[in-house]
Amino acid sequence: MSYEHPNADAMSIGEVERDIMRRPTSHADKGHDLECMNVMLDLLGHPEDSFRIIHVTGTNGKGSTARMAEAICRAYGMRTGLYTSPHLERINERIAVDGQQLSDDDFIDTWVQIKDFVALVDARMQKEGKEPMSFFEILTSMAVWKFADTPVDVAIFEVGMGGTWDATNALIGDAAVIGPVDMDHMQWLGDTVEEIAAEKAGIIKHESTAIIGRQPHEAEVMPILEQAAVGAHATMVRDGEEMEVVSRAPAVGGQVVTLRTPRGLYEDIPVAKFGEHQAHNALAALAAAEIVIPVSGQLETDVVAQALSSVRIPGRIEQVRTSPTIIIDGGHNLNAAQSLRAAIEENYDFRQLVGIVSMMRDKQVEDYLGVLEPLLSHVIVTNNSWTDRQMPAEDLQKVANKVFGADRVTRIDDLPDAIQTAVDMVDSDDEMGVGYGHGVLICGSFVLAGDARSLLRERHDDVLDKPKSERGDGAGDGEAFLDSRKGPAPQSAEDGASDNERDEDDEDIVSEIFGGAFGDFSDEAQKPKSGGRSEANLRAREGGDGGADGSGDEVE
Repeated sequence: MSYEHPNADAMSIGEVERDIMRRPTSHADKGHDLECMNVMLDLLGHPEDSFRIIHVTGTNGKGSTARMAEAICRAYGMRTGLYTSPHLERINERIAVDGQQLSDDDFIDTWVQIKDFVALVDARMQKEGKEPMSFFEILTSMAVWKFADTPVDVAIFEVGMGGTWDATNALIGDAAVIGPVDMDHMQWLGDTVEEIAAEKAGIIKHESTAIIGRQPHEAEVMPILEQAAVGAHATMVRDGEEMEVVSRAPAVGGQVVTLRTPRGLYEDIPVAKFGEHQAHNALAALAAAEIVIPVSGQLETDVVAQALSSVRIPGRIEQVRTSPTIIIDGGHNLNAAQSLRAAIEENYDFRQLVGIVSMMRDKQVEDYLGVLEPLLSHVIVTNNSWTDRQMPAEDLQKVANKVFGADRVTRIDDLPDAIQTAVDMVDSDDEMGVGYGHGVLICGSFVLAGDARSLLRERHDDVLDKPKSERGDGAGDGEAFLDSRKGPAPQSAEDGASDNERDEDDEDIVSEIFGGAFGDFSDEAQKPKSGGRSEANLRAREGGDGGADGSGDEVE
């Protein structure tokens, strides 16, 4: 299907991104209609028929589950495609092949190869008086085309928002994974968990396997999901019934779990993610992988362990710095806040934790902050880069004052200054100068998470990797942290080639957090609680997610 050097116009990745992202959003501007996707797939010759599909939805956890399922399939030698949203820093993140996000050249070439088909779909929609293809429909089409062109054996598609009318639902999944269903994106999905559950249940296809995760509103949601599965003649695999988390124990960098699926028992599996919810995400991912991996019977425990100990999920309870500990989480709803709090309380002994928060104005802001109130000693409200949709810091401050009290709230409009101030706060209280017990939590929005990740990478200074007492003059006051107000560092094509390549600058921090493959830990990034964490040698590569995934591509 592909051909060489299609980018005859020498387009840049920035130009391509602008071409795609200026299009209408999938839900706000378009009605309940999959016609664009169906027409596009017809024009392309239904390339999605060439690979197996795992389809993942849920209010929270779907991004983690998708990445875990992909890692298990890849560990088994399958060629994999992974389509996720939103992207935190670069649009390339959304489409990955064999665990590597597309390079700039590959992304541009894929766009060039399908853009004439996009024009044909747009022309047909215009003739019918309908909206042109949305940016999410185009990205979904690019993923399908790229995966078939590679070709991959299996593709994991994360729903952008909801399920029934999401662009990804034009595809026929072998396995439909439905994670926790909760209140979020009500203006598009409905005002009750029942309505939202019905929307998400729409991804269950005829005679597929419906993998249903643990539900926070079980009494309201489960009957709807089960009815949809029965109506589709789908095989049900339910958390707590046909599959379960048998046991779990916190460990350095994550946890060790024992999982039971319809295929068998998987004992002592290291999962490189914090929180009980991530054990359940791993369970759902494993059950989904069992459906598409061409192996009869139980999968090999060692292979599953290798996959789940190495999966990386940026922006989900992701520890990105030490001394002081800095954690980034993009979750933005009540369930995400509860998961975030539980994971931090279980895995860290913070004496002081300063929060940096920015949120979108359509979120349950007061409820979200209320969950985190016992966790945070102080909160700094700030702005993020999506100025049209964010709750301005001035308004967020008023809500935070109600929750925390005005004496525990500071407003700093500029994110670099907010991070600098938070680091100064925890440094000034760190009398021993070692960083243990003092941290910064950046949370409330995937947009904020992406902003912070980019900023911290650009402003990286090796001084920060040392305890405060070793940083030298002025560093104890955070002066070495963000010592530049220059623009973003130039990014080469290699910068966006893959998560592994992009994050090599942080390799020392990674080894501090996880110590490599089941090896000794030379220096823990955060002093463990007494008990289980220091007793298990968890194999993992990088800190990750706490399951605070956000549902919805356009509205983070």
